Amino acid sequence: MASFVDLLFNPLSNAIMTILTGITALYWITTFLVGDLFGDVGIESDLDTNGADIDTDVDGGDENAVEKSFFQKALEFVNIGKVPFMVVYSVFKFIAWMITLTSSVLMGLTAWGWKSVFILIPIFFIAYVITRYATRPLIKVYSAMGYNGEEPHELMGRIARMRSTISGDLIGAAELKIQSDIIRINVQSKTGESIAYDSEVMIKAESADKKFYLVVPEINLSNVV
Repeated sequence: MASFVDLLFNPLSNAIMTILTGITALYWITTFLVGDLFGDVGIESDLDTNGADIDTDVDGGDENAVEKSFFQKALEFVNIGKVPFMVVYSVFKFIAWMITLTSSVLMGLTAWGWKSVFILIPIFFIAYVITRYATRPLIKVYSAMGYNGEEPHELMGRIARMRSTISGDLIGAAELKIQSDIIRINVQSKTGESIAYDSEVMIKAESADKKFYLVVPEINLSNVV
């Protein structure tokens, strides 16, 4: 028993992962006790807005095509959005913990001392890749439970700010703020008229294929006079 406890906290890499995994275990125990084990926990990689593509990337700039940020792609790689964030995060930490303990025995990391923490860099990468496949079975489980990420936001009638110039059939980008989130959406001019970068627009409709929103210039005193 003493040797097992020593393995959990020696070397330093083992101690770090044991503490992190212990904190996660405590979180789930607390969550279970308050009765929200399968609730919508954590943050999700995107917000479902009735089908249209959106992005929480907040980078500015004049651009005609909207691409997902690297961070969002990284989250989606491990199925966040299809499985709650905290579930994926917990699986990742458990896998990293098991690999850390195993590597410390096989590689004799005890002799490394504090330098053993550097082994966590490749371990985190390996655990990240394994997490993608380890959480795949959970996608069907949460789908059967009716989990679809965050509740959809109604965007019709909201005011957004253009992050590209559009006209005709050109699809560009616009941003709007919902609570504390900056949401980026694909937009097209509803009438085909030119709408300049940084203009305010109103979201009027959603395209038939649910790939973008149709917008019109927002009418206010600054653009009427």
